[in-house]
Amino acid sequence: MALCFIEPQDAIRVIAESVGREARRQLLGELVRAWVDEIPEQDLEAHYAKAVADLDEHDLSMLAAWHASLEVGHPIANREFLTGVFPKLGENRREALKIAAGFRGEEAFDAGVAEEQALETVLPRLSRERATELASECLELYLWDRLGSDN
Repeated sequence: MALCFIEPQDAIRVIAESVGREARRQLLGELVRAWVDEIPEQDLEAHYAKAVADLDEHDLSMLAAWHASLEVGHPIANREFLTGVFPKLGENRREALKIAAGFRGEEAFDAGVAEEQALETVLPRLSRERATELASECLELYLWDRLGSDN
C-alpha cells in the first residue's frame, strides 16, 4: 500500500513552482490536455467555440491545416468554418479542442498570465484519478528539468 501525504493537485502546484520556464510551459500543456479529457461530451462544442474565438489569424491557419489532414472538406482558416465543421470531426473533436486550447495557452504563457490562472481554473475540475495521472507526468517533467534540460 502506498502512502500519500499530499493531494495530487497540491503536488502539481509545488512542481509548477519548482521547475524552469520550458518545463512550466510543458506542464501547462499537460494541464490543458487533462482538462479537455475531463470535459463532458455535451460541453465540447461550446468549449471549442470559445477557444477558437480567441485565436489569432496564424493559429486559425494552423488549426485549419490540421483539419485538412482529416479530409472534412476544404478547410478555411476562419472561425465560422472551424466551429461549423467541429461536429463532423467525430472522435477527433477532443484533439481539435486540445489543439485550439493549446494555442490559447501558449499565447497566455508567453504573456505571463497563464500559469496561476490555469492552475486555479483547471485543477479543481480534474477527477482525483486524472489529477494523480497528471501529477505523475509532472514528476517526470520535474526530473527532466532538474537533470539538465536547457531551461
